[in-house]
Amino acid sequence: MAGLKLGSKADNFRRQGQAWFCTSGLPSDIRIEVGDMLFHLHKFPLISRSGKFERLIQEATDDEEGCHVHLHDLPGGATGFEFAAKFCYGVKLELTALNVIVLRCVAEYLEMTEVYGEGNLISQTEFFLNQVVLPNWKESIKALQSCEDILPHAEKLQVVKRCVDSIAMKASSDPNLFGWPMTERGSMQSPGGSVLWNGISTGARLRNARSDWWYEDVSVLSLPLYKRLISSLETRGIKPENIGGALTVFANRHLPGLSRRQGVRQSTNQISVSSLPSILSEEDRRILLETVESLLPMQKGVTSTNFLFGLLRTAMILNADTVCKSNLERRIAMQLDQAMLEDLLIPNYSHTVETLYDCDCVERIVENFLMFDQASGAGAASPSSVQDGQLIGSPSLTPITKVAKLMDAYLAEVAPDVNLKLAKFQSLAAVLPDYARPLDDGLYRAIDTFLKAHPWITDQDREQLCKIMDCQKLSLEACTHAAQNERLPLRVVVQ
Repeated sequence: MAGLKLGSKADNFRRQGQAWFCTSGLPSDIRIEVGDMLFHLHKFPLISRSGKFERLIQEATDDEEGCHVHLHDLPGGATGFEFAAKFCYGVKLELTALNVIVLRCVAEYLEMTEVYGEGNLISQTEFFLNQVVLPNWKESIKALQSCEDILPHAEKLQVVKRCVDSIAMKASSDPNLFGWPMTERGSMQSPGGSVLWNGISTGARLRNARSDWWYEDVSVLSLPLYKRLISSLETRGIKPENIGGALTVFANRHLPGLSRRQGVRQSTNQISVSSLPSILSEEDRRILLETVESLLPMQKGVTSTNFLFGLLRTAMILNADTVCKSNLERRIAMQLDQAMLEDLLIPNYSHTVETLYDCDCVERIVENFLMFDQASGAGAASPSSVQDGQLIGSPSLTPITKVAKLMDAYLAEVAPDVNLKLAKFQSLAAVLPDYARPLDDGLYRAIDTFLKAHPWITDQDREQLCKIMDCQKLSLEACTHAAQNERLPLRVVVQ
């Protein structure tokens, strides 16, 4: 971590319990109370560097132990004041990305301007921030993280905006301009392109960076700061796919267990974000999930279908608001043809329905898919047909035929559930139009599974159920099986 050395004197500050003393040999003539900490110091070093102390000491009245000053609203608290006090005494200190913004706020509060000495704390922190921290990728992120506890003060000084803009500028620029990983300050490169260490070629080559190089780094930010960053990136015209990818990594870090099968890309020295324990409360996780959903671009393909299903399952567990869940269902519907069977197997979290899986949710998603499909004109394509058990028409699967195949697999998976009502099974099977299925083999298999798991349904109900299947669209193999199937009504067997 890059740092800036300040001061030249040895540290003569000593702590005793909840009090700090400067052991300079002179008796203390001022006591400064910061929170629950008391500093026994000397007036002259403080008023020589701080306009606020000059004013406070003039206004204060001395008692037997000297002047007493209260600084309960000081940004950074006792730790921040300790650094500022040592700076006033000329003690050796180091500015870093983790403390520079806190100290910039402390310096502003104490009015440590150039009027009270050249190279005062305001100018020193501004120099370090502008020349060392903001030009550096990782240092900018560390500095932004340090704003958490002093956000109102940092906002007032525009340092939060400066950090966010610096990070957003680098993330939205060509990463190859900065090297891979982000080139640290002072790094060098040989004419041949290899990395130099102390002027000596290491033989290692700088690799071209991918557009997702920054996702992991910024995922450590808190939700409010991350939201600010995403907003800044959008104003810079970054691609929706990058916004979606970054939000995927961010959500996986803070909502463990979000994905069943999606692995998060990691290097050999990184911990998988999906394995990190969550330290957020249930309410905080709900707010984070709803915010992530609201930040996702409403476009097809900006993130994986599996990730969206993970968000939806988690939204149900955390009882997210209805708008959030409805939006997730619509997002999934836009790219339902990319889903897998295990994605659709959403456990039923309702106490009022006894089925193992949430069939109502899947039905709503398919209905939304049909609306998007028809709006795009894809549903107007001429359907394929079957003749003598052979598929006639275009060999490529359209989105609706992919979804039909997926739904048939889903129906076969939920059919053994004895608590699944006939009406719901029929509704699920009939939600897609007839032309969506070039073959009804999958539908027949699901119906047969349902009949096997529900032997008590009446002959009339069996007849009604089999009407959703077109026997003319069964393959020769399925027809042979159906002709010998005792669970089917006689009419179907004859057909």
